[in-house]
Amino acid sequence: MLFKKSIPQLLAEANESGEGTLQRSLTSFNLVALGVGAIIGAGLFSLTGIAAADNAGPAVILSFIIAAIGCGFAGLCYAEFASMIPVAGSAYTYSYATMGEFMAWIIGWDLVLEYALGAATVAASWSQYFSQFLSEFGIHFPQQLLHGPWEGGLINLPAIVIVCLLSMLLIRGTKDSSTVNNVLVIVKVAVVLIFIALGWSFIDPANHTPFIPANAGEEAVKAGTKGFFEFFASEDFGHFGISGVLRGAGVVFFAFIGFDAVSTAAQEAKNPQKGMPIGIIGSLIVCTLLYVLFSYVMTGLENYTKFAGDAKPVATAFAQTGYTFLNRFLMVAILAGYTSVILVMLLGQSRVFYSMSKDGLLPKIFSDLHKKNQTPWKTNLMFMVFVSIFAGFVPVSDLGHMVSIGTLFAFSLVCIGVLILRKTDPDLVRPFRTPLVPLVPILGIIVCVLMMASLPIVSWERLGIWMALGVAIYYAYGRKHSHIRKEYHDSQK
Repeated sequence: MLFKKSIPQLLAEANESGEGTLQRSLTSFNLVALGVGAIIGAGLFSLTGIAAADNAGPAVILSFIIAAIGCGFAGLCYAEFASMIPVAGSAYTYSYATMGEFMAWIIGWDLVLEYALGAATVAASWSQYFSQFLSEFGIHFPQQLLHGPWEGGLINLPAIVIVCLLSMLLIRGTKDSSTVNNVLVIVKVAVVLIFIALGWSFIDPANHTPFIPANAGEEAVKAGTKGFFEFFASEDFGHFGISGVLRGAGVVFFAFIGFDAVSTAAQEAKNPQKGMPIGIIGSLIVCTLLYVLFSYVMTGLENYTKFAGDAKPVATAFAQTGYTFLNRFLMVAILAGYTSVILVMLLGQSRVFYSMSKDGLLPKIFSDLHKKNQTPWKTNLMFMVFVSIFAGFVPVSDLGHMVSIGTLFAFSLVCIGVLILRKTDPDLVRPFRTPLVPLVPILGIIVCVLMMASLPIVSWERLGIWMALGVAIYYAYGRKHSHIRKEYHDSQK
């Protein structure tokens, strides 16, 4: 049989208070800031240039809009669940209520890919930008301390330090962590707005012409000299034209990943029924507006062809304004972006494992709360060590696709969950309802599956290995210690 947690049981957990429970301290603004903190990172500053140069040209603006719509389908489904079941755990908790314990475990284990390995990947990149920022002031960090042993160095020390500092901040409490995140979000959003405001008057309309660069393959299809499937299999597909805009959407889609981390903090929201939909959908709307305006200004300041192979496309574009003294502020914004992403990823992972431990699928140590701060401090410490090892010693450049495939898998299951629960329990009170069901969830599933299909085969292989390890742990420990299974067997005696 499927061992599922009932909605009343989950709501009872959500209403628990007092010692041994998470504190409700996050406002709607805090939740929007959490979402923006997780979404706006290096993606805005690097993926925009890559997608413009290789795929869409100035029409990267359209790529951002398409990606946002695709992400919005999943976001609307998340918002329904988060308002209805305001419990820590995100997609893990939603899967437990709709698809049963085994699928819940699979998605909880899968979220380690998104949050823990995502934090490690970003921390390693943060280290490189931090070193570059120091060099602006004549301080040169030893290269041996910026790379792990598999990359010719000894250890990525700054990456380890930032993970440890942010983990200790999370142990102090969600409110303090949220305050720091709010400051980081304000800094990076302010710099993005400054870039847009100052760069707007320097836009050269010629750089936006043609808006969608021509694609030779598409022209051949229109002329009837090449078949569509021949074009689809050729190297022309995805390099400019309409196909380039769509491929660009796939590239920049991952700049939106992170909004789902808002749902992991549901049990710490003051008014989750109202705050969770605002936090999830609000952060997506804010980031979409910033992304579209940012990409419009960036491609207007410099011709998109100049961004090919450019590690700092934003600085290249901004140099056209003459305000080069602000390049350091751009670096500060990038560092703030990275820092807030790491913070929210570490927060999200600890809350998922907290929920899994409360259900008995993981040892009790993962749900032990600090007596004073009411945070899962032991989980924070464990992930501090785990993430630090990956960030400091392992080359994490290949882990980006693992993070992406894990995230898209989670998005797909949440969309499926909305369809299931609408069928099995249509009369359940839903403070926020996903519109146009079943269309929106189905479109969300289609978009996520298409994105997963576009990832390299090695990503699927690594996902398979990771899931096999997770299944082994579930049968060795989780299945035997599951609270809901024990309750069922006790009732049968």
